[in-house]
Amino acid sequence: MSTTVATFKIDYYQFLDAEGRLVSPQAPALARDFEELEKLYRLMVQVRVFDKKAVALQRTGKLGTYASCLGHEAAHVAMGSAMRPEDCFAPMYREYGAQMYRGVKMSEILLYWGGDERGNDFQEAPKHDFPWCVPIATQCLHAAGAALAYKLRDEQRVAVSVVGDGGSSKGDFLEAINAASAFQLPLVLIVVNNQWAISVPRKKQNTAQTLAQKGIAGGLPSIQVDGNDLIACRWAMEKAIERARAGKGASVIEMMTYRLSDHTTADDARRYRPDDEVEQAWSKEPIKRLRAYLTQQGVWNDEKENALQEECATKVEAAVEEYLAVGKPSIESMFDYMYAELPHDLAAQRERALEELK
Repeated sequence: MSTTVATFKIDYYQFLDAEGRLVSPQAPALARDFEELEKLYRLMVQVRVFDKKAVALQRTGKLGTYASCLGHEAAHVAMGSAMRPEDCFAPMYREYGAQMYRGVKMSEILLYWGGDERGNDFQEAPKHDFPWCVPIATQCLHAAGAALAYKLRDEQRVAVSVVGDGGSSKGDFLEAINAASAFQLPLVLIVVNNQWAISVPRKKQNTAQTLAQKGIAGGLPSIQVDGNDLIACRWAMEKAIERARAGKGASVIEMMTYRLSDHTTADDARRYRPDDEVEQAWSKEPIKRLRAYLTQQGVWNDEKENALQEECATKVEAAVEEYLAVGKPSIESMFDYMYAELPHDLAAQRERALEELK
């Protein structure tokens, strides 16, 4: 005899299709809030202009290895714009749209990728946001820890973290899900599924139908959304954050998108990705989609677009100038911010480094 002890489903949400048309009569209020949509669209375009410039800086030796966010703009801007300032963001290493929305300066992003830790010392963003996290998925546990602190302090704050499809295979992500479930934490975990973990395709990560169902396995409500649809991403974020803030626990959101760039500037995706796959992904990309919708609604036009491109280029150039004017950090700074008391071996290295500079 057999008995079904559990069943589950993963719902997929899309409100704006690839041609910029509303596909659901139940679209959220954001779909008609053209002032807010234009604001978010402007940031998405700024992120893309910045991203292109950052790659150019790396190619000309003015920046270290850089992780592009090309194609992720809707997912990232939705994350940042759905949060309150008092909430906590634990990013990985390419969520520029979310960070810019929360006050991280473009020059600080460039500083970080230029190898300067001062890029982590955000001057205008919330100081309780976590710094960049290149180790894969460890930021999910950082966010879970912050969420636990908020719960213990009875604070109505939410922690948000994001991981890629590859990172969702890491134990840290699964452990964060388990902690969030066991302690009913105010946590939102996002999987930005861009289909490629460097050169490993999604189909080789695992054979599950979705990555969202990893949250279901941990007892968390989990959904999948079109990650190129800003309206769907923002709606999903708002619902999950509202639920967490109300004390109802954590959620997992899988945002389906595509990495239009190389993994980083140290990668060449042409070696492992078919051209037709990339070409098809470009037809679904988020900025073109939102621009088409705003144009169809009569709130955007070519004149506005040209002006925006010029405005973004000016802002980005100013950020580059600010970055280049900062100057190199002192040699001892690499030793000074990890330990309250520097271990003897590192103290000796610090002294030697200073001696060699004399």
